Amino acid sequence: MKQGLELKLGQHLAMTPQLQQAIRLLQLSTLDLQQEVQEMLESNPLLDEDAAGDETGMSAAAPEASEAPGEDRQLDLSAEDTLPDELPVDSQWDDVFDMGSSTSGGGADDELPDFEARNSQSQSLQDYLRWQADLTHFSSEERNMAEMIIDAIDERGYLIEKPEDLAGAMGVETTLLQAVLQRIQDFDPPGVAARDLGECLYLQLRQLPDVDPEVQQLAMKLVQDHLQALGRHDYSRLCASLGVDEVRLGAAMALISALNPKPGEEIGSENTEYVIPDVIVRWSGKRLRVDLNPEAMPKLRINRRYAGMAGGKDAAHKYIQDQLNEARWFIKSLQSRQETILKVARAIVEKQKDFFINGPESMRPMVLRHIAEAVEMHESTVSRVTNQKYMVTPRGLYEFKYFFSSHVGTDSGGSASATAIRALLIKLTQAENPKHPLSDAEIAKVLAEQGIQIARRTVAKYREAANIPPASQRRRL
Repeated sequence: MKQGLELKLGQHLAMTPQLQQAIRLLQLSTLDLQQEVQEMLESNPLLDEDAAGDETGMSAAAPEASEAPGEDRQLDLSAEDTLPDELPVDSQWDDVFDMGSSTSGGGADDELPDFEARNSQSQSLQDYLRWQADLTHFSSEERNMAEMIIDAIDERGYLIEKPEDLAGAMGVETTLLQAVLQRIQDFDPPGVAARDLGECLYLQLRQLPDVDPEVQQLAMKLVQDHLQALGRHDYSRLCASLGVDEVRLGAAMALISALNPKPGEEIGSENTEYVIPDVIVRWSGKRLRVDLNPEAMPKLRINRRYAGMAGGKDAAHKYIQDQLNEARWFIKSLQSRQETILKVARAIVEKQKDFFINGPESMRPMVLRHIAEAVEMHESTVSRVTNQKYMVTPRGLYEFKYFFSSHVGTDSGGSASATAIRALLIKLTQAENPKHPLSDAEIAKVLAEQGIQIARRTVAKYREAANIPPASQRRRL
């Protein structure tokens, strides 16, 4: 086999650590990014958080859309700032990433404990019930039975073990344990420790204050003996069986509909998750203005005192130089992230401006490719940008992904967004006659009259996606 040397030219994309970092930061949510920034501040001495601000610092946010006279709702997607590739150590402006507003200076209050953080831990349902059991006059044996009953209650608030099984496990009489169970069923939240849905609703009805006793008794009889017929909306048979008219039956049903079928979920151990919007959309005259949220990011800058020590050849100076390069790349990655988010947000708002004018019914069909072409990026990049990113708008808070949806053909040869169709479904069902709700076939016919050709099965799919029950369950007296 003959050996030889051969020279070839080729191109390939190398995933450098800096590029990997930029991609990873791009797909983080704002809350996750704040944690990432905090970890970087703790690990890199060359990176500082500038809470007080610096007049010589440069904001890394992309500039706001300029308002050109005579143009309504036009968005400027071309105005983007970039950092130079080489950042000198004695720079006065490019070692800064400024995305947050100034905060008050440190003082004595900074040393105080975080009251909100200390009290943010929610109480579990079992802990809440045990606290009530401690305030109840139980004997030691009854307290042990109460503890076993509470442990057998699931997160919905239902008792998932049979009382006789619990009594057998403890070696006590079932009647004794059932007596303790009845006392726990008077605990808060109402309906807790029920063994089925009917008993859960009955317990809540029994504790309702200031209601018509006759209506209350009728509602309790309904959930005890006629729960299945109530679920089938068989109102005529219910009126005949109970000997009441539709007015009395409707009053009892209104009482039942106000109850909570899962009372345990009122008390949970899950902490509330907060969303920080990345982008703010607002009207400025007759046009939409899209800006980055200044509260979404802290201010970062290079520590110039340490940066001035870089340049030597010993190990200490090399460490400082490595940390300086890492800090600069982190700042540059953050700037790139914010510029990309703003670009994509502006493109989304521009393509969906009818939504902001008229609401969800005017949502246009849009997929990732449409935005990728508008901002000249790859679809995978747009996908990362839209993941866990939010914009606060005059119509509410929305995730970027909300504005993307499939489409259905129309008679005119165009297309309608799936989001718009769901909004029309909600509007139709809200305006329907409650005694004769629209079936899926009737909804499809109404949409066809509006030029939207859609099959009954597709209507059912969109209806379920909008959490709208079928017509048989929407029928009311």
